[in-house]
Amino acid sequence: MKKPYRQKIEIEKGSDTAVLYGSYDRNLKMIEEAFSVKITARGEAVTIEGNRTEVAKAEQTLKKIATLAKDGRQIGPTDIGYAINASMASDKVENDAKDFHQSYQETIPILGNAKSITAKSSAQKTYIDHIRHHDIVISIGPAGTGKTYLAMAMAISAYQKKLVNRIILARPAVEAGERLGFLPGDLVEKINPYLRPLYDALYDMMKVEQADRLVERGDIEIAPLAFMRGRTLHDSFIILDEAQNTTSEQMKMFLTRLGPHSKAVITGDITQVDLPNGQLSGLIEIQQILKDIDGIQFSYFTEKDVVRHPLVQKIVRAYAGYEDNRRKQGSA
Repeated sequence: MKKPYRQKIEIEKGSDTAVLYGSYDRNLKMIEEAFSVKITARGEAVTIEGNRTEVAKAEQTLKKIATLAKDGRQIGPTDIGYAINASMASDKVENDAKDFHQSYQETIPILGNAKSITAKSSAQKTYIDHIRHHDIVISIGPAGTGKTYLAMAMAISAYQKKLVNRIILARPAVEAGERLGFLPGDLVEKINPYLRPLYDALYDMMKVEQADRLVERGDIEIAPLAFMRGRTLHDSFIILDEAQNTTSEQMKMFLTRLGPHSKAVITGDITQVDLPNGQLSGLIEIQQILKDIDGIQFSYFTEKDVVRHPLVQKIVRAYAGYEDNRRKQGSA
């Protein structure tokens, strides 16, 4: 029987190995499970055994989180998940840990938030940079890549710095004509379930009392896309979420609401369109219509950029493969 490949590495001096390895070696066990390897750590000496390719990926992951431990950061399961995903997605070893470390330097400051909101991948770092330097950013990619969450963080940061006077968060209420009539309450109460994810992201970044006060005052408005019609939005940071479910007409309407000193971020996943069959998604369409306009920046994510639980990346990839096979069989 072929012996497993074995790689010995020395953790850079200055890294807190207790933080790096985790309580009861929890972090190492996550890496072992992700790459089907065996990791043995004694002090700053680490041995990784298994398939040569998987050992290399595990080594990349360990070196990535070692750069964070050296900074004195507390490392949790989500950080390990980000590092694992980044190593799975990368084919390079040289400078990989450095690139990962630089991504973590991109932090969005939010007053009163105990935890810093930080880019977890090079794609997220680029996305934040796009939002800083462009008035309209269109972000397309699968769920779990941080599109809406980071846009929300940038909006709150801009508001706190007084770069804008208000934040407007909008979503299309898909299937509203068929289903909302059966829900109890007035129009706002009927639409509220569609807007709940925006509230969740907001409350994760601000104290509930503070956020509710800003909503009551009108400095933060969370509304269905239909409420944007006929308005001109001045001095505002506007986020259109789930934009794959806008029609062509709705997308044009939204884009033409932008007033002076305003910024808009449009996010969506073009693989999860819920519009009726045959109806073109406005988000898909604008990729051709707006691609050559200066001042508008497209920011793309793939399943490699998923920053949720490591299994989410595998799920997204599995669905993508399944859909590809279905298309191939349909065209055969």
